[in-house]
Amino acid sequence: MGQSEMHHRDALDGILSMLSVFERSDMKQELMKEIERLIANLSALENTPGVDREALDALLSDLDQSLDALHVQKSGLGQPLRDNEFLYSIRQRSSIPGGTCEFDLPSYHFWLQHTLPETRSEQLRLWLNEFISVRNAVELSLRLIRGSVGFKDEVAEAGFYQRSLDSNQPYQLIRVEIPRDKAFFPEVSGGKHRFTVRFMLFDIQQRPQQSFETIPFKLSCCAM
Repeated sequence: MGQSEMHHRDALDGILSMLSVFERSDMKQELMKEIERLIANLSALENTPGVDREALDALLSDLDQSLDALHVQKSGLGQPLRDNEFLYSIRQRSSIPGGTCEFDLPSYHFWLQHTLPETRSEQLRLWLNEFISVRNAVELSLRLIRGSVGFKDEVAEAGFYQRSLDSNQPYQLIRVEIPRDKAFFPEVSGGKHRFTVRFMLFDIQQRPQQSFETIPFKLSCCAM
């Protein structure tokens, strides 16, 4: 995290955006259901021959700790931040163009201009800690899902690739990997039975157009 006023304004904007996301009452319950699903799937492997029991037990322990941390957080995610009058005033004005100017929020600008950068950074870290249980749970879930299947080489003819999905296999994530130096990007869309990948040429002056090249790429359909 940088130490300038703009760095800290951007950091606070990010915190307030996360707070808005977690105003949905079902977010915490959905995350806990996902952790419980992963625990159930991994627990079913305990008696499977060839499974590394030590590694499996470590994963199950991490998942249990994440679930316990979410259970302990009785109030809504980020509720102490919603109750903070200083943050509330900034949230109220941030949706208005120019609403966070010095005239409307003098206390905010006093904090930015007259508080030591180290003190501001520490305060931002304390506010971010309200989301640490969610962050740990999401990172662990994504690590397991992403690591469930490796990448395979595929080819998109004329920049287009389509694949049918097995309806009996609960896919959670589609991952596409291409070299960083390419001038196109993948656009993924899909439903329950199939998905498509279109490789689009980036042009800042107009709407992206589909490439007509034959494009090799790597694909991973993750199911945990």
